[in-house]
Amino acid sequence: MSARLSDIGVMTLAQWSSSQSWQLELAQSRAHHTLIWTTRGQGRTLIDGQRRGLGTHNALWIPAGHLFAVELGYQGTGHVVMIPAGTPLRLPEIPRHLRIRDVHVQTELSAHIENAGREQTLERPLRADALEAQAALMSVWLRRQIMLPENVPAPRKAAARLSARFCTRVAETYWSGAPMAEYATALGVTPTHLTRAVKAATGKTAAELLTERVLFEARVLLRDTVRPAQDIARHLGFGSAAYFTRFIQQHTGKPPSKLRR
Repeated sequence: MSARLSDIGVMTLAQWSSSQSWQLELAQSRAHHTLIWTTRGQGRTLIDGQRRGLGTHNALWIPAGHLFAVELGYQGTGHVVMIPAGTPLRLPEIPRHLRIRDVHVQTELSAHIENAGREQTLERPLRADALEAQAALMSVWLRRQIMLPENVPAPRKAAARLSARFCTRVAETYWSGAPMAEYATALGVTPTHLTRAVKAATGKTAAELLTERVLFEARVLLRDTVRPAQDIARHLGFGSAAYFTRFIQQHTGKPPSKLRR
């Protein structure tokens, strides 16, 4: 069954993160497709297993289930478009980072996002049809930019390819509680080699990225659900609720109870 296109969401990056930096900066993966359009600021992004510089008029396309993170700083602004997975739209299947220099092309995407946001807010008749049309135009815009020679990514080195494979596996199995040695074995390398490759590609070790993904999910579940901490601990592969509490305390400075909404 196709996802409802009326569920497409448009908001500013500040709204999306609730002005809490961890909601953008921790390595994460989402159940929906995500288009991020930066309109001001400089920063960095983790996308497709690599850390890259992020600037004004950059578009990040992150298909559902792919690991990413965004650091844009306090002066950074932009918008995010969330498209449900399973829609009939023709959307790119791999993550992409596009630096858009043509003013007319920048204006096109800004207009599509603004129009979609207006339809979302006004809730007029045929709202779902209008949102579908705007999302389809964004898909065309994305695919046009991806086709341009200047946006064809350069061949990646072995470390970057391994890092991308690791990030894909983290997004799929972060909840399992598997040790780093198990990730390395699944990827056909030693833990040391995996750590070195991921560090070279992302600036963080493989263990740090896995920790971030688990921490992001834990914080979201603590904030948005009433599930007991022991259930969340079990869901995320922790051996005990006490270990989960120490993990949260170590990385946030607060016990799980203080992170509840």
